[in-house]
Amino acid sequence: MTAPAQPAPSQPTAPASTPDVVVVDVRDPADTLPPPPGDPAPRGPRVVDLQVRILDENDRRAAVNRELFRARGLRALNFVSSPGAGKTTLLQRTLGTLAPELGCAVLVGDLETANDAQRLRRPGVPVAQITTGGTCHLDASMIQRGLAAIPLDGVRLLFIENVGNLVCPASFDLGENRRITLVSCTEGEDKPLKYPPMFSSAHAVVLTKIDVADAMGFDRALALANIRRAAPQAEVFEVSAKTGEGCDAWCAYLRALL
Repeated sequence: MTAPAQPAPSQPTAPASTPDVVVVDVRDPADTLPPPPGDPAPRGPRVVDLQVRILDENDRRAAVNRELFRARGLRALNFVSSPGAGKTTLLQRTLGTLAPELGCAVLVGDLETANDAQRLRRPGVPVAQITTGGTCHLDASMIQRGLAAIPLDGVRLLFIENVGNLVCPASFDLGENRRITLVSCTEGEDKPLKYPPMFSSAHAVVLTKIDVADAMGFDRALALANIRRAAPQAEVFEVSAKTGEGCDAWCAYLRALL
């Protein structure tokens, strides 16, 4: 008996258009959603496309970005963390404090939706959502396309919210001046030891959601010791974007970058 034909994988849906934020779609049109694993096994020849020297090309583009930032007198900050660590909420609190006094702009990376970009929208703050499809990180070329979509005149701080992932973004230089790694009190004290590249490459580490640390039975002293072990070079901040605890010191750090 002939096996029933497998349904063709669905194409990624385009992000909904919005008049409020710019959506920069960097997905490859040839990408499709993967089929479920398991039987039936694919038949026929398999083609493996080997991408050579990807990081070399990325580093070249990152150097171009960094020179652009230098020439414009702005500082770019790359926020990285696992999903749900609180990047968007921290940026909401940060923009609420700094945007009235400093020119700020935001690039947000997600596989789909413009939800986080909508949350970060403020008067006078240009925001672009970079939609990556199946790509689990931002790269320097995506940043170039995002920058082309927003006005940069007067911008002093560029906040880049990377795709939530503690592995892939560690390898991709975006041209940023500072890499900010977040870890929350809901993730466990040993997260910095499990993902050392993301912490060893950070200029600053932000321990977030400290308002729920006691309720979660979270050992802040142990977490801080692990952060300092994994990232001895980094400045460390303990904050609650919900209550504002620790946010004054965090914003003072950002002002001092200028």
